[in-house]
Amino acid sequence: MIGSYTAVGDSFTEGVGDPGPDGTFVGWADRLAVLLADRLPEEGEFRYANLAVRGRLLDQIVEEQVPRAKELAPDLVTFCAGGNDIIRPGSDPDDVAERFERAVADLTSAIGTVLVTTGFDTRGVPVLRHLRGKIATYNGHVRAIADRYGCPVLDLWSLRTVQDRRAWDADRLHLSPEGHTRVALRAGQVLGLEVPADPDHPWPPLPPRGTLEERRDDVQWAREYLVPWIGRRLRGESSGDHVSAKRPDLMPL
Repeated sequence: MIGSYTAVGDSFTEGVGDPGPDGTFVGWADRLAVLLADRLPEEGEFRYANLAVRGRLLDQIVEEQVPRAKELAPDLVTFCAGGNDIIRPGSDPDDVAERFERAVADLTSAIGTVLVTTGFDTRGVPVLRHLRGKIATYNGHVRAIADRYGCPVLDLWSLRTVQDRRAWDADRLHLSPEGHTRVALRAGQVLGLEVPADPDHPWPPLPPRGTLEERRDDVQWAREYLVPWIGRRLRGESSGDHVSAKRPDLMPL
């Protein structure tokens, strides 16, 4: 029985794209924590920490979050890292995977269950479509590492329902609330939970969209999200600068 859980990672695990009523992000990891907590008979018995911070690279996650996760010593750690490295120009998925494996070895030496995640299939993401092969290579490494260390795998590449545009936020880089929900349900399934809904349940049909409407949306997206994203890259800035973990300690939900 999992009585404590710590989430480690970047914006995906922080929950960017899934805002809560108090202004902080919710996200798939928070939603998974609720699924885990509902299995325990006593309210407040389950404890949860989320150390993830948007924009973090693998080495930053390893330096800032992995030691804290080991210190907290939960029953479960979810470890999602390397995605921001892979999308950087010139990065080598083999090198990133070597560093990822060292972190997994470190975590599994201290934590009972370490769940790792693959990257998404980016064929439907305009700014990341050309990186699809690179991400697939990294995913192959992640699965092999998971096999070597006995880690369950949250395979996001195979979760076809998140290929729908409604699973993504307006920035097309982060999941929407429904997208985060489907990932949490799949994570629950991977951990052997009985989940309240099927993450593979098809979306209702969308009305057809004309070419002009799609082009208008693309132009608006580029102006509002793509140009600022490129600007931050050129300036060496991160969306996570001056951001700290939202749940740095194991606390009841």
